Amino acid sequence: MRVKHQATPAEIVYPAGVATSSGTEKDMILRSRRIAFPIGVGVATMACFVAVALLASTRPHTATANQSGSVLSADDASLLDGYRHVEVASVSDAMEKVTGKKAYMSHHMRPIFPAKFAGFAVTVLLKKEPNHDPNALDGMLTAIDQGAPNSVYVMVVEDGADIAGMGGLMGTAMSARNFSGAVIDGGVRDVAYLQKISFPVFGLGVVPSTSVGHYRFAGANLPVTCDGVAVSAGDVIAADADGVVAIPRASAAEVLKVARDMDFKEHSMYATIEKLKSIVQAVKQFGRI
Repeated sequence: MRVKHQATPAEIVYPAGVATSSGTEKDMILRSRRIAFPIGVGVATMACFVAVALLASTRPHTATANQSGSVLSADDASLLDGYRHVEVASVSDAMEKVTGKKAYMSHHMRPIFPAKFAGFAVTVLLKKEPNHDPNALDGMLTAIDQGAPNSVYVMVVEDGADIAGMGGLMGTAMSARNFSGAVIDGGVRDVAYLQKISFPVFGLGVVPSTSVGHYRFAGANLPVTCDGVAVSAGDVIAADADGVVAIPRASAAEVLKVARDMDFKEHSMYATIEKLKSIVQAVKQFGRI
């Protein structure tokens, strides 16, 4: 039998760059270690960054700073969430039951498109005064820039049913600052754009006019009477398809509790009325109408 000759390492022809002796093999091992070291350092550094990011994201947050630098407390956040999920008609009834006062605005105060919101009042008053002062209305704009998220811009335009208290520019600024909405005791314009950006506004009507040259800013965050209802800065404003209600801050928690109870009873009555085919029996059962 013919024995096949096996080449020794010295006889094998290697491609360029391939180790041909134990010495060169050691060189390659050292070279690979030099390459692997920076790669390992890079991987370790990236892992550290990921760990730090995960740690930061899992830390509990007790409050969130808003754009004006103030913080919405857990109680305030819960209060607004409650008013955003209860019907304004129930809030109106609850206000009358708790305080004995009317707190709803008239049927003239209507939304420019269907909307529901709740927030804390930022009040602004404009006084009727013909003028040529380019700075006459600066204060009403400053009130927006200083307003916090979850605010409701409550503007009273003196004798202003046919004067636009706000339009698209002011609405854009409020939207950018995360206001909940606006309630204008006066007119509103640029309604197509306000609807486009989905910023909710209630007003006395839609008019193309301007307040510039006809009105002067008379103050912000002062007590005002908006469409017949007393409103102070910080009061809760709740609005939906049924209208607008202003709730004094001091009574807001109690009013919400009563309104929730009224809502629950009323919503429970629908099925009972359908079943019994009698509203009289349902009212006797639930004590609510």
